[in-house]
Amino acid sequence: MNKEFNKGLLLAGSGSFWWGFFGVIYFKYIAFIGHVELVVHRCLWTTFTLLITTFLFSKWNIFFKIIKNKFNLFYLFISGFLIFINWGVWIYAIATNRIIDASFGYFIMPILSVMLGNFFFDEKLNSKRIFSILLVVLSILFLIVVSINSLPWVGLIVALSWSLYNLVRKKINVDTDIGLLIESLFILPFALIAFYLISSSGYNDFRLSDPSMMLIIFLAGPMTVIPLFLYVRGVELCGLGPTGMIFYITPTLQFLLGYFYYNEAFSISKLVSFIFIWIAVIIYLKDLHEIN
Repeated sequence: MNKEFNKGLLLAGSGSFWWGFFGVIYFKYIAFIGHVELVVHRCLWTTFTLLITTFLFSKWNIFFKIIKNKFNLFYLFISGFLIFINWGVWIYAIATNRIIDASFGYFIMPILSVMLGNFFFDEKLNSKRIFSILLVVLSILFLIVVSINSLPWVGLIVALSWSLYNLVRKKINVDTDIGLLIESLFILPFALIAFYLISSSGYNDFRLSDPSMMLIIFLAGPMTVIPLFLYVRGVELCGLGPTGMIFYITPTLQFLLGYFYYNEAFSISKLVSFIFIWIAVIIYLKDLHEIN
């Protein structure tokens, strides 16, 4: 059991590191193609990658079982819309030098999920979790009062879209990868239309005449799917509590890259707000540790 638990921690940690480090480096590297085209290619090649993995792992029986249930399809349509918003806004943050704002969103996301779990599923809140939620609200109110221009809208949309995505996915019990495949298939027609419009206007960077660039852009699919598989497998082996703590590797690395490597601006007001968030995160993680 201990060996499996440690393996789960390693896998979840690898997935979180991938999201926070390799994901930022890769998407920042190809952000020159424009965030709209980049979002389109992430949708296209994530779908393609998941089709391949579904063949490799022989999961088509699970796929067809899920799509026969109209209840599942309805919720996966909604979650597909939410993950499209999350992908789009996160890539916009990467392309417009707002990585620190995006990290703000992923710092507060688990705490927002706790609040939503209480509201929609009547999950119990103890005093520490209530205090963590209040600190998050306080940090946002502080930025509104000090300067509305300093409010990290990108981070808030990232946090809300991902928290609501997890909330919707919690309503149905489907495999993570097959669920994402169905969500991607809902998004696919819009991505194909957008790709056609970009290509017909001559703005696309994905060209047969440049196979090396085609390969680099195609990697948007595996770069999305691989960390997902690692993290989800980690959750399966060691549970939500420990992996919830490990997830904070992601926003921490995003913040460090944004500030130290990409030299993004970080105002005093944002620093104060982040201090509130970090205190909330420490309290939340301490509570998770005590429970587990």
